[in-house]
Amino acid sequence: MKTRANWIIAKTFHIIVATAVVLLGNLTVQAQEVAATTDASAYTSATHVYKIVAGHEIRADVYRSPGEEIRPAVIWIHGGALIAGSRGGISSWQLQKYLGAGFVVVSIDYRLAPETKLPAIVEDLEDAYAWVRTEGPGLFKIDPARVAVVGHSAGGYLTLMAGFRLEPRPRALVSFYGYGDITGRWYSQPDSFYNQRPPISKSQAYEAVGNSVISNSAGPGRSRFQFYFYCRQQGLWPREVSGHDPEKERSWFFEYEPLRNVTSAYPPTMLLHGEEDNDVPFQQSVLMAEAFELQNVDYEFIRRPEWGHQFDRKRMGESTVHEAFSRVLAFLQKNVE
Repeated sequence: MKTRANWIIAKTFHIIVATAVVLLGNLTVQAQEVAATTDASAYTSATHVYKIVAGHEIRADVYRSPGEEIRPAVIWIHGGALIAGSRGGISSWQLQKYLGAGFVVVSIDYRLAPETKLPAIVEDLEDAYAWVRTEGPGLFKIDPARVAVVGHSAGGYLTLMAGFRLEPRPRALVSFYGYGDITGRWYSQPDSFYNQRPPISKSQAYEAVGNSVISNSAGPGRSRFQFYFYCRQQGLWPREVSGHDPEKERSWFFEYEPLRNVTSAYPPTMLLHGEEDNDVPFQQSVLMAEAFELQNVDYEFIRRPEWGHQFDRKRMGESTVHEAFSRVLAFLQKNVE
């Protein structure tokens, strides 16, 4: 009994220390982002409703630096496993870099799972793109023929979906630690990394989500990531997000997997991924790069052995991250001109 008690005390101490490290890391990132933000008067921002579904408004934030000239646009897509997140998640220092490089930035919301399933989420991506191209020239002076898409994690997945679902094709794509395969074992089987966390029960998971349509999880309330962690611990993400069973209905997923849909018509794409990513396997970008090679798609692949998930936020003060982002801007500028 004493040995068991000592183990529990030690384990509890370990969890407390680990939690403190994460919190301190988050505070550091937040402080760095505040320091990276310049005077808000350097650009204008406006919120628009780009779509209404059954009375639910889905919004986009548009950022533009001063000047009246027609500019190219970047559609920015947040991450959060398609379960959480919002258009407000764009990093302030990256936003400033896009604006400084001459882009209008359109950060979009989209309906979130599990309340909304994957086909409707992709539909929101398609409708946001159509709205930017049709309404953007009049509302915020963009060239509809010069639109790129950038996304992070699940937003990176949607960015890769844009490569074959959007018409006309975007001029360029940038996927930060995205993925092209959603039925592989990494997503459809219990995950060893997430099972190092305390187990989350089904009832706990469903307390974090609801029954009503939601397209923005910012604000107070229980973290929807409780539901995501449960999905990863149980290997249920594809089922919960799509409403279909990848074991019994594998072919249903084919049109939602970028890896299966790369052709020579795919837009120029940049992949950024760290080899120490414990959330989205580094191999996901390797597989996309191999598919691009086979189809002679113009692409660049930036990788680092020490980078983990969200490296561009967690290591934002490092020279390798800023060098990588300079390459992102150069890639975008080359392909939208």
